[in-house]
Amino acid sequence: MVNDGTKPAARDLFTRADFGLPQTGFVFRCYNNSNKILPDVFACWMRLLTQVPDSVLWLLETSQYSKDNLRKSAADFGVDPARLLFSPTLITEHHLARNRLADLFLDTFPYTAHSTGCDALWSGLPLLTRMGKSFASRVAGSLLFDLGLPELVTHTIEQYEATALRLATHPQELAALRARLESNRVTSTLFDARNFARCIERAYVMAFDRHLSGQAPDHLDIPA
Repeated sequence: MVNDGTKPAARDLFTRADFGLPQTGFVFRCYNNSNKILPDVFACWMRLLTQVPDSVLWLLETSQYSKDNLRKSAADFGVDPARLLFSPTLITEHHLARNRLADLFLDTFPYTAHSTGCDALWSGLPLLTRMGKSFASRVAGSLLFDLGLPELVTHTIEQYEATALRLATHPQELAALRARLESNRVTSTLFDARNFARCIERAYVMAFDRHLSGQAPDHLDIPA
């Protein structure tokens, strides 16, 4: 996945008050499109809000229809709909800065975060994901492995929920992960576009050379 390593580093441009966020409460964040939010994941998020006092869930504002439905669903779980907060898209610099106001990015499943995950991680916002077997369910996990944060990759909904709850209630552990992310994101290959370009150029040359030499296979054996 190609990332622009020249994107501006997220700066502290905003306060929580600018987006109606609580000053001290825990902010769970998910900027994925609302059509990625499936019932079992949303139910998990509502259990987390119930277990973490004064916490909120900060989501992408896509349409009034989806906003109303999500808030109605929250009420069905006994969660105050006002604890679901929504913000529209912003220009990249402001979006990255806004991410820094949150505490933990909660990923969706089975379609995980792709570009939104990269933006969160570049902003220094830890991302918790669940990894499956399909391509779409493994992207965010791959990003985290590349950044040296395997603790944020889970494999079941139970493990995902337990990890989110632990991080939301153990600020020192979350702060340590955030500090490691801040350090690793500037040295990781994930955000090194120049290195990516060099690697893919070498791959093209190798493939072309193999073709000229007659070593290229007639087909590829791709495992099921």
